[in-house]
Amino acid sequence: MNAALPHIRLEGKPLSFADLTRIGTRKVAITADPAALARVEAAREVVEETIASGQPVYGTTTGVGAMKDVEWSEEDLETFSLGLVRAHHFGTGSPFPIEVVRGALAIRINMALTGRVGCTPDLVDTFMKLLSADLIPVVRRTGSIGCADIGLMGQIGAVLTGVGEAMYDGRRLPAIDALQQAGLAPFRLAPRDSLASVSTNAIGYAAAARAIRQAAAAVRTLLATGLTTAGALGASRDPWKAVAHVGTEREAGIGAWLYFNAMGWEWPIGTHVQDPLSIRMMSQVFATAFESLVVAGRTVVAATGRTDDNPVVAGGQVLTSGGSLPLDVTVFLQTAQLALAHVARNSFNRCVLLGNGGRRNLPVNLVAPGAIATGFGPIIKLAGELFVRVLTLSNAISAQSLVVANGLEDEAAFLPLVVERFERQVGALRRLAALEGLLSAQAMDLSEDRPGNVPGMIYDLVRRHAAFYREDRPLSAEVEAIEEALASDAFMGELISHSAIMELDEYFALGPVD
Repeated sequence: MNAALPHIRLEGKPLSFADLTRIGTRKVAITADPAALARVEAAREVVEETIASGQPVYGTTTGVGAMKDVEWSEEDLETFSLGLVRAHHFGTGSPFPIEVVRGALAIRINMALTGRVGCTPDLVDTFMKLLSADLIPVVRRTGSIGCADIGLMGQIGAVLTGVGEAMYDGRRLPAIDALQQAGLAPFRLAPRDSLASVSTNAIGYAAAARAIRQAAAAVRTLLATGLTTAGALGASRDPWKAVAHVGTEREAGIGAWLYFNAMGWEWPIGTHVQDPLSIRMMSQVFATAFESLVVAGRTVVAATGRTDDNPVVAGGQVLTSGGSLPLDVTVFLQTAQLALAHVARNSFNRCVLLGNGGRRNLPVNLVAPGAIATGFGPIIKLAGELFVRVLTLSNAISAQSLVVANGLEDEAAFLPLVVERFERQVGALRRLAALEGLLSAQAMDLSEDRPGNVPGMIYDLVRRHAAFYREDRPLSAEVEAIEEALASDAFMGELISHSAIMELDEYFALGPVD
């Protein structure tokens, strides 16, 4: 236990975004609620009584998957348990960020504290020791069909036994070396501990929670750059008033935020009664995106406080369960992917409007008067590529057919892959925000606007990283610098401090988290 850090007590109830963020960034240490530990002990007694009675227990006294009907003798159990976790160390590719694996360890502990898993209290204690020592298994991210992250969690289970790799003291080490340097010994797996250490979606849930929080921040930023564009184009603010009367509760809240932050400076007046839909319907597009993220967020948060094992302990029995399929989290995350595609299209459309010369007498490609330049025309193609990138990644994949283990395992959700695609969407949205901010700042300078409120914040940030465009120049580094600044916790904290959307900001724990 790290006495220098504040503590979060886990008790088998759902974890919040703030909890997971603090755990992932090591702002807190964890303790286990004594009553929850008593539930772990009670569930373990049920498993041991069931084994003693001679009743087969899946993955404990029998094989798994296609080998489910193979029963192991008492003399074979230790060899089987050790081999099971090592056999499931088959993940490949680049590793998950360390904060995701920290979150997964905490989620696995929290699930066990529900009293439904049937593992030993010693296994829970060992997971807690890994977090306390900040000895974090290296988990390569390719290797799960999303029906228990066995190929991913297997890399954690293997480290418990002294094989695989782990991060310790800033270094990537062989597991046995990391354990020794942390003063820990390889864990001896009791029956049921082996499958309990690998057969869960804890990695998928931790990665999904992190990605959803990042998506909420990206959409929050795009709402700010979208408002800046609306100001640069001289958009009518009337639709933001109207939505309070005709929109959903979420739409009305977003409209109110837009209208309030359009105040405080000389807002330009455009020449058309009806603005393009990409401006007029910003409240609807962003509200839907936020609502879909909230639904996905609530679903994954709920999953952190229930057991997705097979088998489970319930009603004094060891029961076969189908809870290892994280279909609810996956489906709602894919719904959010579609909503993100609408946000990307909305932003891309506004980028086109900024550069097409159709509003407020802005020049085509935002070329300064008298300049011999190509201007921003080429970079708007990047905006188009980013939009299509987000769109193509929104295609649902969870219903793909898959049959393994002799047909015993014929359902899969592909949650880790869905999360990976979702993360790529978020990256594209961040870059779109940078492009829109850059274009809107150029338009404001051309029109000699002096923006205030949130548009003023966006303008000032852009101008810290990119000067007014007068002569053709490379823009790649400038776009990336703006993107990094807009995506920072510091900027999000400044934005929230200036003008909060309280429910969303607090729920997703946006900005710096102490």
